[in-house]
Amino acid sequence: MQNLLPKLLLIILCFCSFASSAENTELANNLNKIQSLIDNDVKALPSTKGEIKNFLEYRIGRNAALLQETLKEQMDGANPDVAFLKPYIVKQLAFTNAVEAYFAKQKAELMGEAGPGSDRKIMLGLMQIQREQDKLFTSEHELLSWAKKAGINVEVEGKAFVAALTSRADDLNSFVYYNQERLSQAVADVQIAGADVSADQKSLVVELKERLDQSSSSLNSTIEILDTYGQNTALYKQTLFSVSGDITQDVLNFDVASNLLAEWMTIAKNQAMENGAGIMFKLIIFCLILFLSSLVGRVAKSVVQKAVSNSKLKFSMLLQDFFISLSGKVVFALGLLIALSQLGFELAPLLAGFGIAGVIIGFALQDTLSNFASGMMILVYRPFDVGDLINAGGVTGRVSHMSLVSTTIKTLDNQRLIVPNNKIWGDTINNITVEHQRRVDLTFGIGYGDDIEHAEKVLRDIVMAHPLVLKDPEPTIKLHTLGESSVDFIVRPWTKPEDYWDVYWDITRTVKMRFDAEGISIPFPQRDVHIYQTALEK
Repeated sequence: MQNLLPKLLLIILCFCSFASSAENTELANNLNKIQSLIDNDVKALPSTKGEIKNFLEYRIGRNAALLQETLKEQMDGANPDVAFLKPYIVKQLAFTNAVEAYFAKQKAELMGEAGPGSDRKIMLGLMQIQREQDKLFTSEHELLSWAKKAGINVEVEGKAFVAALTSRADDLNSFVYYNQERLSQAVADVQIAGADVSADQKSLVVELKERLDQSSSSLNSTIEILDTYGQNTALYKQTLFSVSGDITQDVLNFDVASNLLAEWMTIAKNQAMENGAGIMFKLIIFCLILFLSSLVGRVAKSVVQKAVSNSKLKFSMLLQDFFISLSGKVVFALGLLIALSQLGFELAPLLAGFGIAGVIIGFALQDTLSNFASGMMILVYRPFDVGDLINAGGVTGRVSHMSLVSTTIKTLDNQRLIVPNNKIWGDTINNITVEHQRRVDLTFGIGYGDDIEHAEKVLRDIVMAHPLVLKDPEPTIKLHTLGESSVDFIVRPWTKPEDYWDVYWDITRTVKMRFDAEGISIPFPQRDVHIYQTALEK
């Protein structure tokens, strides 16, 4: 037994080593296959042009990402085989350096194409390279961290990488400021043009916005990598903040905050010393105009409320609320524009800017605008009003409140439901209480052996004696069908909509009691069972 134990341990160790070797062989085959595809495409790339070149670049990037992901799975595992993976990490580092040189060559070729009408093409090409470089530098940063983990000396490569990142951050920093100034000028040109703005001007604004977003995003990713190497990125973060105005914990460190605060304090101090008295007077006028606008708005709402509530046109509650709310808001909006003009704002460019913003907001709030349009249709055609009992949008209840966006319905069991107006207007609307009369449909059956005329008289007496049943239109009481087990009468009295259920329940109860008293049977489903007994033969 003592001799057997070492042998078993040796067999187990050999088996584990064989399994690990087989696994590494399969992984090596997979990595070598991907690397071979990359190498073949890289060799073929210089001799291609146009769409084929774009396709090869795409396939090289896709396979490189696949190879990197495979390495990542191994390196992030519980016990990575560092010795096995080391050659692949070194080769990937060399590959990223080659790609970095390839992008530098592409940028140089793009800049060499400068000429009349080529500016936009060059800028679009630079944006595409920026996007690809974002992925490249992130990949190289990850490879360097794996190389350190594998014990590879990459001190020289690390310094070169930081230098390349710093140079890129400087270029992107200038590019962000350039795009920001161009965008501000383009927006100003659009505002000046107003209604005469051209399609090229609109297109330029959109293009510059995309360029600014892309350069800001690339600068942000570069800053994140530089931070991991302990580099000073306060200047770049200040640039990002000046563009986006987004104060995050990552951006708002001490250096950025102190630089921004000093800049703002200097501007405020100069403005206060040079124009302090004039600014204070304008601010007082601004606040005074807003206060007066608020008062006039309240007076306007009161006047409009009296006008629409006493109007002979009988406006719906929704239309009344619309006019009342609109009057106050219009007066205040006019006051706000006048107040802004006192601060030196030009109203024409401001209104043009509101128009452009309105288009953008309109695309962002399509569903809300659809509800608003449906609310306007309900306002105009008035299919129902506050207090009506309706069945619309799959909901039955009484309308308790209406707006141009939604309708609040209180169900019969006292639940409050807020239904979007486009669901109501896009469906069948059943206004139950809009008419002054409503028919109650009832059916009563008697047995085939009962007196039909007697039953009909009893039903008529019950209906005509009910105080909530209307005399006009006259109730309908007729023999309707000859059923399988009963002779059925239809009873259809008319009543006011609010009395519907009282009439329904009262007549049903009274019919049962009178039929029992008059000896009239009310059939119910039943089955007769006949048992036949036969004598057994002996």
